[in-house]
Amino acid sequence: MKLNTMEPNPTWGPAGYEDAVEALGRAGLTFKVWGGDWCKDCRQQLPDFAAALREAGVPREHIEQFPVEKEEDGSKTGPQVGEYDIEFIPTIVVEKDGSEVARYVEDEPIPAAAYLGERLEEAEQTA
Repeated sequence: MKLNTMEPNPTWGPAGYEDAVEALGRAGLTFKVWGGDWCKDCRQQLPDFAAALREAGVPREHIEQFPVEKEEDGSKTGPQVGEYDIEFIPTIVVEKDGSEVARYVEDEPIPAAAYLGERLEEAEQTA
């Protein structure tokens, strides 16, 4: 299933995000995105992230989308929510060779592309 919020923002540009775009475009990364089209934070954050992935040349088959619903008690339900301990959306998990190397959760103080780019740079330096 596809998230409408993962349609790239047509007005987003890579200026200021060159390092992040380069990090996102490294071979072997898979991006798992949990979100909801009903979610205000997802509508604000995911289109720019999708545009950054497009700019980085990430193949569509390396982007997995998981639509999430919100229950009356505030809990989230959807594919692999329990397996990945998803509490807030958007959540983006970056994996390499099946292992998690970075995670973005909705309330980080910088945009998802910049945040994940920094985490991927750090992971590469410690590898």
